[in-house]
Amino acid sequence: MTDNNKPNNHQFISYANGKSLEEVNDTVEIPKGKGFFKTLLAYSGPGALVAVGYMDPGNWSTSITGGQNFQYLLMSVILLSSLIAMLLQYMAAKLGIVSQMDLAQAIRARTSKSLGIVLWIMTELAIMATDIAEVLGAAIALYLLFKIPLILAVFITVLDVFVLLLLTKVGFRKIEAIVVCLIFVILFVFVYQVTLSNPDWGGVVAGLIPSSKTVAESPVVNGMSPLQGALGIIGATVMPHNLYLHSAVSQTRKFDREDEEEVANAIKFTAWDSNIQLSLAFVVNSLLLIMGVAVFKNGSVEDPSFFGLYEALSNTDLMSNGVLAAAAKTGILSTLFAVALLASGQNSTITGTLTGQVIMEGFVHMKLPLWARRLITRLISVVPVLICVSMTANQSAIEQHEALNDLMNNSQIFLAFALPFSMLPLVIMTGSSLEMGDRFKNRIWINVLGWISILTLTFLNLINIPKEIHSMFPASQSGLADITAALAVILIIAILIWTLLELHSSKVKIKKSN
Repeated sequence: MTDNNKPNNHQFISYANGKSLEEVNDTVEIPKGKGFFKTLLAYSGPGALVAVGYMDPGNWSTSITGGQNFQYLLMSVILLSSLIAMLLQYMAAKLGIVSQMDLAQAIRARTSKSLGIVLWIMTELAIMATDIAEVLGAAIALYLLFKIPLILAVFITVLDVFVLLLLTKVGFRKIEAIVVCLIFVILFVFVYQVTLSNPDWGGVVAGLIPSSKTVAESPVVNGMSPLQGALGIIGATVMPHNLYLHSAVSQTRKFDREDEEEVANAIKFTAWDSNIQLSLAFVVNSLLLIMGVAVFKNGSVEDPSFFGLYEALSNTDLMSNGVLAAAAKTGILSTLFAVALLASGQNSTITGTLTGQVIMEGFVHMKLPLWARRLITRLISVVPVLICVSMTANQSAIEQHEALNDLMNNSQIFLAFALPFSMLPLVIMTGSSLEMGDRFKNRIWINVLGWISILTLTFLNLINIPKEIHSMFPASQSGLADITAALAVILIIAILIWTLLELHSSKVKIKKSN
């Protein structure tokens, strides 16, 4: 980075066009000549930051409700989503290691300023949508654990900015360790609850095998078909911001970037780290679905919101066996659930802030202080939550819970908007020798799987968008919902074509110049 491009630390908003996450880039030492496990330990951490996004509060209700409605049928959807995530995250990390650019920087380098701004706005909306789930998860956890009024709890979630400031002072390696600890808190809670439930493990294994029933439009249970349940799980699992984050945090390890063997070694161990952590995320999401099947009596949870699940876990009449009923009577099940919810929200806060910095600097070359970046996005995300709480203040508790749950589910529509625009450039650029060189570009089978993932997830998201938009409109305005949904789909396809054209045009120009 030239001196002219160095950000001025005394300015609130400054220009940034240097290394991704410059404060932590190339700062974690890698030991030389150590064995496999010691080297893997040195590379472990970025995968945990990424895995957090695959087990955030937005995943919880979709998995548990899917289990309640369809038993173990949707286990295969969780498995396939996790495998796709492993593939995409591997490519994202490899892009960062080889090109020394994060995904936002790489896209911006190959596209125009105007498209960069459009993609930045879309990705910001996706991060804010994820933030709504984090705000709700953390605020509800505070309410359930400490009986703090919900509006006050929402404002308390803003204070995590100061927690983040403290974490930035202790070093990136310690941030990774804290995230891993919180992941194990979540894992412990659900392992404990599922172990007490004594699930049908034969049914669990059988559910991992995909079938046509998984994407069927019938039967409809509690207003949900298996296809809708599958789309909900996919939408809550594969998130665009994780691709930007991984391409940035994979650059935190310090090694000789000019030595191809060391680069290859970094890719190998980063892939190991990512796959191990995403396997943990798969286990957590599977445990959530198993909870829906085995912990509660079939169909007993009428309120799938966090409030409803908390209440259900303390209701002995809803437990599937005597051991669970005895534990529920003590309140341990519901308390542990709320603790896990709080841990999940805090984990997502850390990764959401880092991702916001990556996309702002990468797409529009603008840098804000980390605390200001977090405070602004969190306050924007708090607004719809406060409006929802205020509007339902005079309604019954169940109506308020449903409204908050609907807000969280509806906010996820922006993830469907943004996902194709991160996957498409990622697969194109990691499959190109221009960015990756002949040695590190995707092998043919990885490219094929990558394109299958793009086409499948984009198609599923496009057919799911009309349903999501209809859920945001009252039944009397179905015509307006149809028009809005059609415009949204057309807009996504148009921007995808724009992105494809610019990526292709830049590739042709680079080839001619060489």
